[in-house]
Amino acid sequence: MDRRDFMKTGGALLAGAAVGGKVFAEEQGGAGGRMVLAMNRGWRYSPKFVEGGHEAGFDDSKFDRVVVPHTNIPLPWHAFDDKDYEFVSLYRRKFRLPAEAKGKRVFVDFEGVMTASTVWINGQRLGEYKGGYTPFSFELTPHLNFDGDNVLAVDVDSTERPDIPPFGYQIDYLTFGGIYREVSLRVVPGTFIENIFAQPKDVMTSPSLDVQCFVQHLEALREGLALEATLLDGNTVVAKATQKVPASAASAEPVSHVVAFGKLNGIALWDLKSPKLYTVKVRLLSGSQLVDEDTRRIGFREAQFTDHGFELNGKVIKLRGLDRHQTFPFVGQAMPGRVQQRDAYVLRKQYHCNIVRTSHYPQSRHFLDACDEYGLLVLEEIPGWQHIGDLAWQDISVDNVSRMIRRDWNHPSIVLWGVRINESPDNHDFYMRTNAMAHKLDPTRQTGGIRNFPGSELLEDVFTVNDFGWPLRAPNHPRYLNTEFVGHTFPTKTIDENERQREHTIRHARVHNQLASNAQYAGGIAWCAFDYNTHYDFGSGDRICYHGVFDIFREPKCAAGFYKSQCDPEEEIVLEPAFHWAMGDESTRFTVAMVCSNCDHLKFFVKYGDDWKQIAELDPDREQFKNLKYAPFSLNLTNIDGDDTWLKWGNLRIDGYLNGKQVISKTLSGLGVDQKFAIIADDHELDGDGADTTRVVLRVTDEFGAIRPYANDPIVLTLEGPAELIGDNPFGLIGGTGAVWVRAKEEAGTVRLTAKHPRLGSQTVEIAIRPVSAESV
Repeated sequence: MDRRDFMKTGGALLAGAAVGGKVFAEEQGGAGGRMVLAMNRGWRYSPKFVEGGHEAGFDDSKFDRVVVPHTNIPLPWHAFDDKDYEFVSLYRRKFRLPAEAKGKRVFVDFEGVMTASTVWINGQRLGEYKGGYTPFSFELTPHLNFDGDNVLAVDVDSTERPDIPPFGYQIDYLTFGGIYREVSLRVVPGTFIENIFAQPKDVMTSPSLDVQCFVQHLEALREGLALEATLLDGNTVVAKATQKVPASAASAEPVSHVVAFGKLNGIALWDLKSPKLYTVKVRLLSGSQLVDEDTRRIGFREAQFTDHGFELNGKVIKLRGLDRHQTFPFVGQAMPGRVQQRDAYVLRKQYHCNIVRTSHYPQSRHFLDACDEYGLLVLEEIPGWQHIGDLAWQDISVDNVSRMIRRDWNHPSIVLWGVRINESPDNHDFYMRTNAMAHKLDPTRQTGGIRNFPGSELLEDVFTVNDFGWPLRAPNHPRYLNTEFVGHTFPTKTIDENERQREHTIRHARVHNQLASNAQYAGGIAWCAFDYNTHYDFGSGDRICYHGVFDIFREPKCAAGFYKSQCDPEEEIVLEPAFHWAMGDESTRFTVAMVCSNCDHLKFFVKYGDDWKQIAELDPDREQFKNLKYAPFSLNLTNIDGDDTWLKWGNLRIDGYLNGKQVISKTLSGLGVDQKFAIIADDHELDGDGADTTRVVLRVTDEFGAIRPYANDPIVLTLEGPAELIGDNPFGLIGGTGAVWVRAKEEAGTVRLTAKHPRLGSQTVEIAIRPVSAESV
């Protein structure tokens, strides 16, 4: 099935261009050209089918008023049934078009709706789109009232339909439901820019740029036009180039025109430490008159997997990262841009990973934008988990490859397309199609496909494989990347005892130690970043897979400290104990204190009464981790002073040194008492658009700020001001910590969230809600 036929059967017009990426940006428009009008506020929602609910005159005043991103049902953070969200719901949105829309073509663009969407306009059924992770569009033009009210209605089927990837068998994650990504109207002329693919060339020697512009002719073009492309560094023009667009008959397929820039001077490369970004602005002109314009953000970099590892801009970089699910407590996938971006910040800036895999589906554009900005490499893959369906199912999957790539091909952070269903068996014909589609659309990137057996047929460019064994298998292909390890083989909770926390840390560290031993290993992406909700036949009995190095609230476990410690000290000096300081928090007694650090020497002290006594000093544990640049430290507490006697108990202080100079110190209490209660917001300003959200962390610590892992107190929350609370109230701490989220309402003001601990008192955080203009439609 070719792309045109698929689009016809799916009911969504190719000209929808939701796959283009930038059409989902903030509202834009002006004299001439396009208008992109946000449609996130003012929706009416019913959790069940209502007879006549698609009609324009239907009375929806009793429906809930909601803002997207929206989950079809709020849920507990664990121990719920996926059937709770598996139902068909109805969304309605009334709107009036601006006068400037007359005579133009109007599309509705959905970024993501879970899982199948039947779209109606003014009572007219437009079609059904099958798929929850990829964007889609419908043209509304023939059915619109340009002078009055219009009603958009969407039936959202959030059941696990076997005809739609990833469903058809088991999957080890939940998909949730609702219109969980943004929606917009796009108003364009009959001939418009459907998509843009900017392709930097020869960036290491003589940088240039080809800008592939896809021009859609929904109406016949009787006179030629011109494309003008401008490369911008901020507001500074770097270069301009033009290309003629000849007259054309109307066509259902866009026509590609390349605007070629010659040699570009002074170009800064996008890399991990300095992720330089540029903007390409493309204008479609009739003489000097603007017909349409659009922009994309790009970076100049050279990325390739080789037989000696992964190279970025000619430099070999050992990849070190984590797999990410984009789900969150209480609302599933329905978190707005700020929260999605925060995950990229945590992974790159706080814990120093250099790659993330979007397991197991294309993820929020906001997350990818942040990866571009922070210098976090990305392996992006199509939806699926182990199962391959029938030919119609496979057709949808091939289309998912197309939509994923056409949405995201301008992101410099993306270095590999995942074109297999995760851990599926080989299927030669199917994977020939997915790989061919990727190479046809994007000849600038390599492909991979996540498998879990070494004898798998390699049709892609890079052998990407999940290897949960120990030791790891040796590379059996020249270009080789480990994409999952540890994970389900050693689930670990924040409340687990020291033996398990230490072993969890060791298992991550030893894999990266082996990966560092052989240049042919491009590196490794561990399973996984964050704990996540799952089905009844996976996980720990409460519908959670505790496979992450962070919990589901994005709070770190001990193993996260290993990833944090692998950065150069120039970036951050790190000292992270992989234990809780407690005498008996493992079998018999505490035996080994493991510390993850990029220091070259540590000294350990215990406070007896008023005096600190040095009990040990250590160099990195090269016996266990001889290949790591920054190996963890292992202190055997059963042999302090060489006399095999147990040390006296007290507070612990660890001092870290580099080149003989003390550079960091951390103290842990030996009292075993909950001493402090803290409330910490990720952000202190939000936009009053009804969607903007921030996390607020709750922690009980010792007197030095270390988490008290067995604090499980109920925290009573009081929220004042124009916002709503996402989370339990009271909130029961898990492992001494936890989080709720604060979501702004559609008004400005000051929000005060007060959290009351039953013994440690109350703490308050303030968040300013900024005024935001009303949506235009």
